[in-house]
Amino acid sequence: MQSLAWCLVLAGCLAFAQAHTYHMGACPIVEPMQGFQIGRFLGLWYVIQKTSTGSKCITYNYTRGEEPGEYVITQDSDHLILGLTPLKHEYHYTGQLTVPEPSTPGRMEVRFPLSVAGSASHVVFMTDYDTYAGIFTCQKLAFAHRQSATILSRTRMLDQIQIDKIRQRLGQYGVDPFDLSIISQSGCPQGNNTLDINVDPNTFTSENFGNVVRKAGEKIGDGVQWIAETGSKVYHKIAGSEDTQTGSTTEQNGRVTSRNSGERLETNEVEWIP
Repeated sequence: MQSLAWCLVLAGCLAFAQAHTYHMGACPIVEPMQGFQIGRFLGLWYVIQKTSTGSKCITYNYTRGEEPGEYVITQDSDHLILGLTPLKHEYHYTGQLTVPEPSTPGRMEVRFPLSVAGSASHVVFMTDYDTYAGIFTCQKLAFAHRQSATILSRTRMLDQIQIDKIRQRLGQYGVDPFDLSIISQSGCPQGNNTLDINVDPNTFTSENFGNVVRKAGEKIGDGVQWIAETGSKVYHKIAGSEDTQTGSTTEQNGRVTSRNSGERLETNEVEWIP
């Protein structure tokens, strides 16, 4: 089970990487919105479109940090890998935002716990604060960069006119709007999840890191069990021997660790890595 947990952890890291595109050279120059007021921008935003991702139900929540000039961004979504199973869950990924130049508050820097390459730019290039917003992030690499664009809305839907305006602006900055994926905001969990997965700046302390594999192995039991059962039933239904397999399937299930459906995880104990 420990080996399986690590395989799924690595698969989750690859899923996180899919939310960006990689390009040679320096980051494109995307100008921040003039006169940006971060106080009006704080709060909950729904992701309408985002660069190259298969996740759904993505939201961004911007809040103030503990120190002046520091802010927090929490991305909530389903997890791309766990979404393949019937396990109800919600994935929370928290990063830290800073404003390097107070005179240009629309150009921020963000750092997430799993970002090995360090911080990335986080530019608000369009917003009316009440309806829509356009975000562009870019991270410098050795000889290249990875970038991501996001279209946000204060509600689960956004008028196509506003979407087109943001996509057109991205094109003017040399960012291909056709890299963006449409994000579904329907059928999203609303507080009745069986599993909360939290990754924040305190997740990978020495105390918490030792529990990653153990917790992951325990929590994915339900998902692994479902995949095993479904695959077995499909195969034996085709082979005409579903009844004879029931006994061995039941025996196998007895070795799979399951948890109560109402259990929630502590904030700083990661159970899955994106």
